[in-house]
Amino acid sequence: MILVYTGNGKGKTSACVGQAVRALGQNMTVAFGQFMKRDGQAGEQRMLAQWLGPRFLAGGEGFLRREKDRPAHRAAALRVLAWARARVPEADMLILDECLYALDAGILTRQEVEALMAETRAAGRHLVLSGRNAPDWLVREADLVTEM
Repeated sequence: MILVYTGNGKGKTSACVGQAVRALGQNMTVAFGQFMKRDGQAGEQRMLAQWLGPRFLAGGEGFLRREKDRPAHRAAALRVLAWARARVPEADMLILDECLYALDAGILTRQEVEALMAETRAAGRHLVLSGRNAPDWLVREADLVTEM
């Protein structure tokens, strides 16, 4: 199942954390990656790191504010994407916070996100994506879309 939390409102990351808690409560294995957020930047990170250990990664460079920083952001996004792809075989639920921000900013490509979606579907895993500006093609492919 592919779930998307999008929109300009608050609560997308909180909804992702809620999905993680619910899945953990059902004895599911959860992996949670953050694309734009640096480690130690957000309040949920301490608890996610405690609960998930190496299945939690805050691998971002912060939000893209200057075009000259794009290469560093792209490299960070590729590291998080590689980490996420490696989690697919072991995680019942893969949560990728701010993935849609990275997609909208051109830090991730449509092809990269579609490939990850195909991998998770083929493996029978749940994939949760969050961020503003979910593209129409993703909204059509997702099983559940919540606009905040």
